[in-house]
Amino acid sequence: MSNEPFFQIILPMKDRLFRLAYGIVRDREEAEDILQDMLLKMWSRKEDWKDIGNLEAYCFRAIKNMALDRLATMAIRQTDPIEREREDFYFVDNQSPHREMVMKEQSLLIEKCLYELPENQQLSFRLREIEGMSYREIADTLAISEDLVKISLFRARKKMKELLAGYDS
Repeated sequence: MSNEPFFQIILPMKDRLFRLAYGIVRDREEAEDILQDMLLKMWSRKEDWKDIGNLEAYCFRAIKNMALDRLATMAIRQTDPIEREREDFYFVDNQSPHREMVMKEQSLLIEKCLYELPENQQLSFRLREIEGMSYREIADTLAISEDLVKISLFRARKKMKELLAGYDS
């Protein structure tokens, strides 16, 4: 089988796959290890790619499962929000220190609220709102129905509004 799908489909998704793994394990080094393991597994199984209907959804499901497995083996789950300083992929040029501080506080607040959601809602919300995936892609990735994706997103958005409104008071 040709290596083309790896270079045209899988590698361009590596940043998005990393962010999903990082959002689950909340540890940069662990997320990098998970991504590397997933890429190695995909490369070693390139003869099976023809049997996979949606390679992108398969990769997202694989990285999600690997990250959840890694969490189970670590036997810990941090509850603190992700530190903005550790995230290299959100740099914006020409921001004032005040604007940067406001953005940091908003981001930490959103992350804190996001971690209060049930896992299925949290994953659905991340894949839709952060990664920009369609309902169908999310359903394929999480191995659930599109209707369940819509319900999870509705509940996640409603809960996020409630949680964020509580911080405005």
